[in-house]
Amino acid sequence: MEYTQLGRTGLKVSRLVLGTMNFGPQTDEATSHTIMDTALDAGLNLFDTANVYGWGENKGRTEEIVGSWFAQGGGRRDRTVIATKVYGNMGADGEAWPNHDKLSAVNIRRAVDASLKRLGTDYIDVYQFHHVDRSTPFEEIWQAVDVLIQQGKIVYAGSSNFPGYKIAQANETAARRGAVGLVSEQCLYNLFERRAEMEVIPAAQEYGLGVIPWSPLHGGLLGGVLKKEAEGKRRTEGRAAATLADPTSRAKLQAYEDLLDKHGLEPGEAALAWLLTRPGVTGPIVGPRTPEQLASALRALEVELSDEVLSALDEIFPGPGPSPEAFAW
Repeated sequence: MEYTQLGRTGLKVSRLVLGTMNFGPQTDEATSHTIMDTALDAGLNLFDTANVYGWGENKGRTEEIVGSWFAQGGGRRDRTVIATKVYGNMGADGEAWPNHDKLSAVNIRRAVDASLKRLGTDYIDVYQFHHVDRSTPFEEIWQAVDVLIQQGKIVYAGSSNFPGYKIAQANETAARRGAVGLVSEQCLYNLFERRAEMEVIPAAQEYGLGVIPWSPLHGGLLGGVLKKEAEGKRRTEGRAAATLADPTSRAKLQAYEDLLDKHGLEPGEAALAWLLTRPGVTGPIVGPRTPEQLASALRALEVELSDEVLSALDEIFPGPGPSPEAFAW
């Protein structure tokens, strides 16, 4: 396993990040524990979750599954860098209550204590803002974070789904307070969706944030979806089905699969390997539902993409170009 620093911090994390979103809704507790054990044995040490995972009436269930895994001991907690998130309303569906969501100091205080209880730990390594909160000033957010750091409940703060200007605003506010500010940003980033390259990733690099891409296979579309569809192994629905219904998108995916087949590469592994070549990327989040899916993700660490393949991928899925040249001169 290769390790890198998380942004400008001294914290060393693996080049792949284990996402836990499927634990509970898609994967039972025992299998989830097996996946986490396998990941830790393979050297993955950064595990990502969120207080809302489990969804619906089961919000918080995913954190509980991670917590029951920690409770087994064996150095599991000490060897794991645990990252969770705050923002979503934790009230039961239809019972949302004011001040039980977003990033007010009141909700941050309540949410971190609840996450700590579910996770069965006394501190969170990276506490992430799951979305921007346009109603709460960063002065208030950092005041709450400063208290949590002083109390030893969290070590670092990160963001998720932030635009570039909010990363700048957050860290400039933190700097005025003499605080560390954001150290990581989770963003939607993959071959199919490269808009983060325009401003989010440059902002993250400028302010020393590690970039953690989520949905690296774009909902499975970059995992060989056309071949699986032809073999009757996969039925697409939702966003994936809508994308495949678009002739231009379908043609791009066909060219992508043909290219990788020509070079003897597995699509899902190549998509992860491509992200590992991108400037500023700490490591993509992989969210396996099964141990087999985790094994495939781990193989991506051994994939080396030639200059020929990288150039061809750029032709199929061109990036937006740098800012401001992408939209100006």
